[in-house]
Amino acid sequence: MTAFVQLALDWLGSHGPNEVESLEHKQKSLQAFNGAAFTHPLASRQIQLQQTNIAYAFQRVKRKTIGMSVGADGLEVRAPRWATVSSVEVVLHEKSAWILRKLQESQERQKQMQHTIIDWKDGATIPFLGEYLVVRLDPEHQFQQGGAVLADVATDNTAVKILQVALSLHAQPGQIRDAVQAWLMQQAKLNFSQRLDHFAPLLGVKWMRLSLSNASSRWGTASADGSIRLNWRLIHFKQEVIDYVVAHELSHLRVMNHSPQFWETVGSLLPDYEQRRQALNGEVLPRWV
Repeated sequence: MTAFVQLALDWLGSHGPNEVESLEHKQKSLQAFNGAAFTHPLASRQIQLQQTNIAYAFQRVKRKTIGMSVGADGLEVRAPRWATVSSVEVVLHEKSAWILRKLQESQERQKQMQHTIIDWKDGATIPFLGEYLVVRLDPEHQFQQGGAVLADVATDNTAVKILQVALSLHAQPGQIRDAVQAWLMQQAKLNFSQRLDHFAPLLGVKWMRLSLSNASSRWGTASADGSIRLNWRLIHFKQEVIDYVVAHELSHLRVMNHSPQFWETVGSLLPDYEQRRQALNGEVLPRWV
């Protein structure tokens, strides 16, 4: 009820008398949110775009323009306090093709992610450099390379990559997950460092420090002092995708923006960077639970 009252006040305050609808009608609209094709969990408004009902989260903020974004939860719209609902809806209709495409892409990505949940046990599979490893618990600890070691095992004329983890067969899922993550992060640090060393001289730049991140929305960052920060989860992807992110961040050491000059710099390292960027955008990370 509180959300409904706020919606009514907000709506009444931004419309003229000819636009006023009954509170009963608005309440029915709110109740219909669950029937929308795309429904944000914090939805407070609904609109039909190209015969598709979309319930979206709406927020008035201190800004000059109407902004929108599509994430895992759905459509979010942020508008200046002076903007009328009518003006917001005009913009949404203008951007309807983009909104629907992004919502459909996000929905498809969420479906894909449901199939990427890792079951942390002996025999679990995880992506590594674009291929899949099979986790095998090794209670005998018959290797010297720390908590885990990668081996190629031939079975039926097929080479299978096995990640032997120094844990008991009765290890808890959390223990297995932590051990595998530690190994992956070690591999990420080694791989990223090698690729930075490869590309930096080609640009005539020098990177000073590499750190790993676990950011949910950024693959990497670069600072003017030569510090590079890369998401360790990139190690799940193919090397050409990793190289794109590495080249991207190193290029920022020459051009600290995304101007045409910046993309020319990236292209000097990777002429096919557009295809690699598209491949990165199409990647789906495994779900670590």
